[in-house]
Amino acid sequence: MKNRNFQMIETNGTRLRTVVEGKGPLVVLLHGFPQCWYLWRHQIDPLVEAGFRVAVPDQRGYGGSDRPDEIEAYDILNLTGDVAGIAEALGHETFHVVGHDWGAPVAWHTALLYPERAKSVVGLSVPYTRWPAGVFTRQETFGDNFWYMVYFQTPGVAETELEADIRKSLRTVYFSISGDAPEGLLAALKPSTAKFLDGMVNPDTLPAWLTEEDLDYYVAQYEKSGFRGPVNWYRNIDRNVEITPQLEDAKIEQPSYFIAGSKDPVLMFGGGGWVDEMDKFVLDMRGKLIVEGPGHWVPMESPKEVNNALLDFLKTVS
Repeated sequence: MKNRNFQMIETNGTRLRTVVEGKGPLVVLLHGFPQCWYLWRHQIDPLVEAGFRVAVPDQRGYGGSDRPDEIEAYDILNLTGDVAGIAEALGHETFHVVGHDWGAPVAWHTALLYPERAKSVVGLSVPYTRWPAGVFTRQETFGDNFWYMVYFQTPGVAETELEADIRKSLRTVYFSISGDAPEGLLAALKPSTAKFLDGMVNPDTLPAWLTEEDLDYYVAQYEKSGFRGPVNWYRNIDRNVEITPQLEDAKIEQPSYFIAGSKDPVLMFGGGGWVDEMDKFVLDMRGKLIVEGPGHWVPMESPKEVNNALLDFLKTVS
C-alpha cells in the first residue's frame, strides 16, 4: 500500500486522522459506512495530479480518529462542523466537498450549513432529500419486515453482531451490496427478528476491486475503532431533522454533481425515484452519472469513471 501523508487535525472539539496531499484548491473527500479514508485510495492521486489539495479524513468514530461515546456527538451539526474545521485548520476559507454513503448527507448538509465556504458539492450513492423524522427508524413503517436502520437504533446490538468476526462482517457487507452480488440478494424480505448480516453472502473469493490486502487494512481499522461510533451515526437520523428546522425548505445553490452505480440498492430506498427528486432541492445540478454495473461502492468498483467525472466537474468550478 502506498505511503500517505497523515495529519491529526484538531477541529470542532475532536481530532481527525486525515490524509493531506497536494497543492491547490481544497477538495475534502468523505467516506461512509463501514469504511474509512481508504475508500478514496483510487481518487487521491488523480486529484493531486490535476492540481488540487486533497483532505481525506477518517470521519469521527472511524479508524484513527477520535471516537466520542455520546450518541449526540455524531449529529449532522458536529459532522459538518468537522468538515469546515478541517478546511480552516489547513488554511482554506473555501473548499469543494465530496461524499459517499453517509459522507454524502454530510457533504450536502455542509453545502447548506456553510454556503459561503463550500464552493461545490458532489454526492455519491445517496441523493439529497429531506425525509420526515421516523420514516426510516420506526419498525411500524416496515411491518414485520427487517430494516437495518431500525436494527441499528438500539445501542450495542449491531456492534455485537459486527464485531463478533470483523473480517467476515466486512467481507460480507462489501460483497453483498456490490455489483458482483447475486441479483435480488437484498430485495428478499426477512423478518424483523433477523440480524443485519442474515441473508447476505460471504464470498468464497473477493471481487477484483477488493484485494485481500485491502481487506487486511479495513479489518485493522475496525479492530482499532470498533463499530459503536459508526453505528451511532444512524442513531442521529431523526435528531438530524429535529435540530435543523431552518433547512426544511432550504435549497442547495452551489454547483453540484451526483454519481452512483446502477446496481446500488440505495437508489431504491423509499420506493426509488429520489435521484429525480433531488431537482426540487439542488438548484445547480451539473450532472447525474449512473455508472452501469457497479453497486454501492462505486469509487472502488469503477474508479476510472468516478475519477473522470469528478475531475471534469471540479475543473469547471475551481
